[in-house]
Amino acid sequence: MANKVNVTPLHDRVIVKPAAAEEKTAGGIIIPDTAKEKPQRGTVIAAGPGKKDEPVTVKEGDTVLYGKYAGTEISIEGDDFLIMRESDILAIV
Repeated sequence: MANKVNVTPLHDRVIVKPAAAEEKTAGGIIIPDTAKEKPQRGTVIAAGPGKKDEPVTVKEGDTVLYGKYAGTEISIEGDDFLIMRESDILAIV
């Protein structure tokens, strides 16, 4: 499930662990590393408390969809994560 991190996001920020990039196409063709697309799905690892009068609606463990260029890539304890505003999240799956 979700990894525990010792980082707490502030306000409406969310930390997301991106899903692994696709290794094969539906037809079985192996995709080389240079042609892999950045994933647009991930799991919420931590969420801030929200803004005044606007609580955060996502919670730890939710699988979310986000924009292709949303968030800032960060590395915590050797793992790669994205930190983004809740408004960058498009949907909860």
